[in-house]
Amino acid sequence: MTAETVSPEPRSSPEARSWRRAFDALEPLLPYAWRYKVRITLALVALGVAAISTLTLPLAVRGMIDHGFSADDPLAVNVYFGAMVGVVAILALASGTRYYLVMTLGERIVADLRGDFFRHLTLLDASFYDSAKTGELTSRLTADTTQLKSVFGSSVSIALRNLFMFAGAIVMMILTSPKLTGVALTAIPFIVLPLIASARVMRRRSRHAQDQLASASAYATENLAAVRTMQACNAQHVAAERFGAAAEDAYAAARDATQTRALVTSVTIFLAFGSVVAMLWFGAQDVLAGRITTGVLSQFVLYAVLAASSLGELSQVWSEVSAAAGAAGRIGEILAVSPAVAPPAVPLHLPKPVSGRVVFDEVSFSYPGSSGSAAVEGLSFSVAPGERVAIVGPSGAGKSTVFQLLERFYDVSAGAITIDGVDLRALDPVELRGAIALAPQDPVVFGMTVAENIAYGREGVSRGAIVEAAERAQAAQFIAALPRGYDTEIGERGVTLSGGQRQRLAIARAILADAPILLLDEATSALDAENEALVKEALHDVMRGRTTLVIAHRLATVLEASRILVMSGGRIVEEGSHASLVAEGGLYARLARLQFDTSAEAAALEEA
Repeated sequence: MTAETVSPEPRSSPEARSWRRAFDALEPLLPYAWRYKVRITLALVALGVAAISTLTLPLAVRGMIDHGFSADDPLAVNVYFGAMVGVVAILALASGTRYYLVMTLGERIVADLRGDFFRHLTLLDASFYDSAKTGELTSRLTADTTQLKSVFGSSVSIALRNLFMFAGAIVMMILTSPKLTGVALTAIPFIVLPLIASARVMRRRSRHAQDQLASASAYATENLAAVRTMQACNAQHVAAERFGAAAEDAYAAARDATQTRALVTSVTIFLAFGSVVAMLWFGAQDVLAGRITTGVLSQFVLYAVLAASSLGELSQVWSEVSAAAGAAGRIGEILAVSPAVAPPAVPLHLPKPVSGRVVFDEVSFSYPGSSGSAAVEGLSFSVAPGERVAIVGPSGAGKSTVFQLLERFYDVSAGAITIDGVDLRALDPVELRGAIALAPQDPVVFGMTVAENIAYGREGVSRGAIVEAAERAQAAQFIAALPRGYDTEIGERGVTLSGGQRQRLAIARAILADAPILLLDEATSALDAENEALVKEALHDVMRGRTTLVIAHRLATVLEASRILVMSGGRIVEEGSHASLVAEGGLYARLARLQFDTSAEAAALEEA
């Protein structure tokens, strides 16, 4: 088919595209509302009753003016006032019911959205977090979802109520006076056009305001997480000034968005109520000419005021919807991210029990955004079940990458990694990581109790198992000295504990995991000599019968390994026992000499 035969798609106006983009951004969130269709139905019923009650009031006012003040029936005024009280009572009950239903609906939807959003964040792989800012993600989880709460709660309710009121008021205006209604309807295009024209500007400015707030939140989160470093460097004043500048940028962006919203609201209200004044003038002429009664004019004016106020409130609602569309777009961007490391459609399973044979077969890998430089290249080695292997080498050699690939935080670029003959890419990452316990060099401790930190990821284990793991990790003594023992709340990131204490908690966590494969990343580096000896003794017990890989920077910690792999430039350049590697005089021997100050110490190491 040639280009000439293709019919061009109809081009919509910028305003129409703006409206469509706003609703397109909110559309993925509609299933969250649809879960509660019963509550929505009840809210719509209450909304309809409230709207009908409101539209009934002008009829009672007309009857009271035209007939209630008649001398022939002085009690009629009481009847009309009584009727008005009844209508107001129904209106109040329906409005209260509607408010409760829609506000709790908004809270419920946002709670569900926050839960799903956080769950999605927990499933994204390490490559996503290599570039994402935690503070900005937190802003989307909190501030952006709060922005959506008003849309699914009050804004939708207000919009529907005012749509009902506007439509009902227009119908009643036509029935009351077609002539005056014609005057009113001529003003509607001038009222609606500013709303349509401002939609794109409003959404863009709201999105910019949310981005600026997220940037300020990210900066604050990063600095508060490292407050001791900030204060140690006397950087608190600089940090405060930079955050103040970021907060000022966020304020300026929010002010611009509010300025647009205020301008649109002012123009809309002026035009709406200006048309009411014009109608009142025309109506007054008809009353003076005897063409309509005062009650009819009063009824018409009340309906006109209802229609004008409904249209004015719709302008504010549209501004909120435009702002929420920006927030929904930011949330949708994250929800649209698919994890690069995900379970296959039909995952394989590790054999039961897992023996722990680990094989790297010509593995190559480059970190995302690393300009193609390989972290490991052509890496091949195997670890037999129950074997204890140490990995040593200079910084940047690829040692930590081995652990990251084995945990499948990243997938290999080439080659394969297998456990008991099963390729890691064929496994569900949850099952894979359940077979591996990790004790990192820089352990993460959470702002929870000591017991919860040890049992992290294995909630539901018995207190006895937690205590036993702590005892085997030589952590029981310092835990007993804490104010509430295992129930002591630890500060965020474990700031109330020493480095050695945090490391022992991480070792206790690995012991409790009771996994067939154990990864130790210089797990005793933060311990003093006495505690290091105690923890090493505990680790010997833990490593027995388990496949163990140890990353070691201090070579004194690898002497008992059955095999040592020496890495450089992402490859294994030497392999053997401590004694054979020292005798070879290669990289390992040079690293050994650099770590000891005297020849006597070096000789002692060689004799060991």
